[in-house]
Amino acid sequence: MNISQTFQDFLTNLQIDNADDISKKYKRITKALNKTFRDSESETNNSLQVGSYGRYTAIKGISDLDMIYEFPANLFQVYNARQKGQSDLLQDVRLAIKDTYANTDIRGDGQVVVVSFTNYQVEVCPAFLQDDNSYKYPDSNNGGSWKITKPKQEIDAVRNMNIASNGNMRRLAKMSRAWKNKNGVKIGGLLIDTFCYNFLNTNQNHWETTYSNYDVLVRDFFEYLKDLDKDQKYWLAPGSNQKVYRKGKFTAKAKKAYNKICEAIDKNQSKTVYSIWRKVFGVQFPYPKEVLESAENYAKYEEFIENVVPIDIRNSLTIECMTTQEGFRTQYLSALPLLKKNKKLKFYIKNTDVLLPYEVKWKVKNKGDIAKRKDMFRGQILNDNGTKTRKENSNFGGEHYVECYVIKDNVCVARDRITVPISRG
Repeated sequence: MNISQTFQDFLTNLQIDNADDISKKYKRITKALNKTFRDSESETNNSLQVGSYGRYTAIKGISDLDMIYEFPANLFQVYNARQKGQSDLLQDVRLAIKDTYANTDIRGDGQVVVVSFTNYQVEVCPAFLQDDNSYKYPDSNNGGSWKITKPKQEIDAVRNMNIASNGNMRRLAKMSRAWKNKNGVKIGGLLIDTFCYNFLNTNQNHWETTYSNYDVLVRDFFEYLKDLDKDQKYWLAPGSNQKVYRKGKFTAKAKKAYNKICEAIDKNQSKTVYSIWRKVFGVQFPYPKEVLESAENYAKYEEFIENVVPIDIRNSLTIECMTTQEGFRTQYLSALPLLKKNKKLKFYIKNTDVLLPYEVKWKVKNKGDIAKRKDMFRGQILNDNGTKTRKENSNFGGEHYVECYVIKDNVCVARDRITVPISRG
């Protein structure tokens, strides 16, 4: 495998493909707010792209975009004097945007106004610029209050580290997001950027790392990630030093990624190396067509959720499987080292924090020589029947797997996989 070219192609595949549409939405929202609150037609003044999009660490499929709209300073006293000033401010912002997007779902959400488009949403935070370049913004929860955020300082810190590391800061953050999306890791974008920043800050030898050694770069990063304190609740964001809280567990999955990357480095000249890398980073990782089609478990009609809907993991999902057979007691698949044939399998969502309503899809992939002989690799994306379950049978031996995807507002926001090892005997 040509490491340099492969990682360059990988990062090209991660590039946002709807930047023009996103820019147009930002401009229209900005113009609507400027017209209402500043008597201006400007599409760019007084707004700031923040979040991963503003830090240039976002990747294809991003579904949560963040925007600061800077309010005139004199209006702070107007809203602060009101009993429900924070809520009123958000409502006024919502109505101003509604004038432009009359048929779009626009709602206040505690601290921001959420503008929901087909495959992504823009969270607009009205804020007042402070003398130290921070912003004071409204929080309508628990009776209302004002809070401080420092996105400019975070953007500057990431930009400066990216310059110092010759572009490795943003590239590492983008590859980490691909890992998150492939493996269903519930971890926020700012926390990913914080980890990448901290890693490079303490491993300055990687500032000079080039594409030809990106396999070592990501190996060392996931070694760092897996060894972080699994009980630590928050880290300090670069630039702002504001607390960034963990949203879920990630060290165990980081350890799996580290082990896979070590295996891939060891097997660099093997044809199987591409499939190993894809287990870490997903289908955006390049896989030469001629190598893919000769792969042991290649399925011509296999589908990938990334090609069906945008994927931006921000929720958790755990699936389980119950196994039954006449004359035997019901067992959970997770408690069995090896599954015997002729079992009835019922896969189901054990828990998820995605709020209803949402859509569920499944994927069943068979692997091994028996699946190849029977032409039963499968691998299509399957619709749920409304029960949030999937029924299958353990018909033949091999190591198979089942994946589940939760889709909210046309975006896959959670995923999980269960390996199904079936005895050949």
